[in-house]
Amino acid sequence: MAPKWRYTGTVPSVQIKNVPSEVHRTMQRRARAAGQSLQAYMLAQITEQAGKATLKELFDRIGRERGSGRVSPEFAAKVIRDERDARSK
Repeated sequence: MAPKWRYTGTVPSVQIKNVPSEVHRTMQRRARAAGQSLQAYMLAQITEQAGKATLKELFDRIGRERGSGRVSPEFAAKVIRDERDARSK
């Protein structure tokens, strides 16, 4: 059964043009290995990626939490480690 969102028209679509052939072949191979269509595999990949904070987002959050916007590399590494560990649980 197809997901309900397919029929509501409320979910945006993304089209990526000019994908290099080697990249396309690699993603197709990985999708097959995962037992998924290319579309399902790519949706899972971008969903996972969107759930991860970028370094800039992490540093911005660290700066807000610290108040000054400036943090030591040691403190930043600790926060990043903590964030990574929290996601792996």
